[in-house]
Amino acid sequence: MDEETLHPFREVMAVPGSTSVASRVRPGSVLLGLLAVALNLRAALAGYPPLLEGVRSDLGISAAEAGFVQTAAVLMMAAGSFAGPALGVRLGSERALGAAVGLVAAGSLARGVPAIVALIGGSLLVGFGIGLAGVLLTGVVKEYLPARAGAVTGGYVVAMMVGATVASAVAVPLAVVVGGWSLALAGWAVPAVLALAGWSAVTRGVPAAAAAPARPRLPWRDGFSRLVACHQAGASLIVYGWMTWLAPYVSSLGWSGERAGLLLAVWAMAQIPGALFLPALAERHRRWGFWSAVALACTAVGTAGLLLAPANPAAGPWPWVVLIGIGSGAGFPLGLAVVAWRTPDAAASAATSGMALGVGYTVAGLGPLLMGLLVDLAGGYPPAIAVLLAAAAVQAFAVVRISRSGHR
Repeated sequence: MDEETLHPFREVMAVPGSTSVASRVRPGSVLLGLLAVALNLRAALAGYPPLLEGVRSDLGISAAEAGFVQTAAVLMMAAGSFAGPALGVRLGSERALGAAVGLVAAGSLARGVPAIVALIGGSLLVGFGIGLAGVLLTGVVKEYLPARAGAVTGGYVVAMMVGATVASAVAVPLAVVVGGWSLALAGWAVPAVLALAGWSAVTRGVPAAAAAPARPRLPWRDGFSRLVACHQAGASLIVYGWMTWLAPYVSSLGWSGERAGLLLAVWAMAQIPGALFLPALAERHRRWGFWSAVALACTAVGTAGLLLAPANPAAGPWPWVVLIGIGSGAGFPLGLAVVAWRTPDAAASAATSGMALGVGYTVAGLGPLLMGLLVDLAGGYPPAIAVLLAAAAVQAFAVVRISRSGHR
């Protein structure tokens, strides 16, 4: 690779003094702090859908209005991703990450007021905080744990999945215990505050960032960054598309709501080994392209199988859903890991991941809406599922091009 390919971020300034800072903070403590933060980066949003019918009933809003709350939060995740690199330079990645978790806590508390304005406003804060944190995590990993970027990235993505799974499972029982959906949503401020306290303890003594001489820019003109954005757009659309439409799709095939929900839970659980092991294998064997192709093949085969043979006589849709879960679970962290491996410093890592996650979350927010429109127009699900196959094709294009550029 030429010098420009290796160092496309000359205009993005790293936080001064990063080497001495990194030597002052234990990597193990940083890892624990990151995992505590990551547990909060899906939970507040995942706890909303199970309560949606109760929200509609209490507030007297339509299904479209209730769904807009979640869509708006995902789009704010995109906005937070775009804003993250600049905030990281201004405050330092460590302090900026703490501020992001604080926004998640504040937004969760705001949703404790049973009113539509508070629900939407709090969800916007939660989404923005999650978007900021997702970008800043990659910079912190690059700064403190660069030698194990793949394993650490997979680990904190698994923590995000665990947080989301727990939030979905306990949302309704928690609402019964605390006396309503609004207090149940507000309850997710507690783990966010605990994570903020733990992260503050880990980074105590880290100096404030010096003023950057140049305003950080998202690397829109850099070819590698654009490829990572394509990769994350495809990976994000597949995850959020199946998250939204898997249960309705199998219900349209005659499955009961309970069995459809169980299938969705299996899909979510299958993401965990994919996110945990495939990035670590890519790191250990220094073969990002190969393991990304394995993950993508699982996703594409599972999606095609679920479209063409959802009721295969051997095992029904279960093996297809497991394949989709493994592949889609690995795709997102593999995209983040290659950023940590490829970029020259923490600021560049945050800039690239900010651009990629911003694009990815924008697509993730709008893609399921497009799929719903196609379901209505076609009177069935094949065109909507074809959108997910197209997303896999975009991701495959990015994997091939990134691999051919000379990295792993």
